[in-house]
Amino acid sequence: MLNKSKASYGVDAPRVIRNLFIAGAIAVILPFFLPVIKAGNISINITWLPWTGAYLFLGGIFMLFYSLFGKFKHRDRMLNMISWKGNEQVLDIGTGKGLLMIGAAKKLITGKSTGIDIWNAEDLSGNNMKNALLNAEIEGVKNKVEIKNENAMHMSFADNSFDIILSNLCLHNIYNKEGRYSACKEISRVLKKGGSGIIADFRHTKEYKSNFNQLGLQTTLCPANYFTTFYFPLLRILVLKKL
Repeated sequence: MLNKSKASYGVDAPRVIRNLFIAGAIAVILPFFLPVIKAGNISINITWLPWTGAYLFLGGIFMLFYSLFGKFKHRDRMLNMISWKGNEQVLDIGTGKGLLMIGAAKKLITGKSTGIDIWNAEDLSGNNMKNALLNAEIEGVKNKVEIKNENAMHMSFADNSFDIILSNLCLHNIYNKEGRYSACKEISRVLKKGGSGIIADFRHTKEYKSNFNQLGLQTTLCPANYFTTFYFPLLRILVLKKL
């Protein structure tokens, strides 16, 4: 029965998508019933509001399309930036339900793919370690992966532990600049000399680039590919090299 199952990688930012659709619906419907809002002697015409509602709907649709289709192409784009040998030690930061971790594991022969997360429910539907392990089993790579509850700002791994470090839509969830720098510093610490990192996000990518440059890593910031991922806002990819 397990072999006939299909891995499920969830909907990213489900509450954000829900809120976009709700706000969009209110913005479209409200002007039909209340085209002018009065506050004392002030009258505000809101007949233009449906345009805002359409924009919100479109954002929700793009985010949902990314979750259902785009993120698989985005994963492949990230993984194809690596020249795989099959013996790599890989770390996926913010693994969620294991999309990148499992994708990397499929590239390995003798190597191992490790995923870490703190499992915030608002980041991904069904976001927990159990579902990540189930997906790894369904995808046939359970013996090539390890999953840990770890914070990107304070990782327990030894220095120079990983050949490849991956992360997608994770670091922006650290809401202060100091914390994001700590995460970048930890990534630099656990990455082996000669190792590579692929970091994708929709904001703070220039900040990450500056942090890693300060930490002595070589960095290249790649532009977003809208027609590949259909994510909204657009995802950019930062490629790291530890010399």
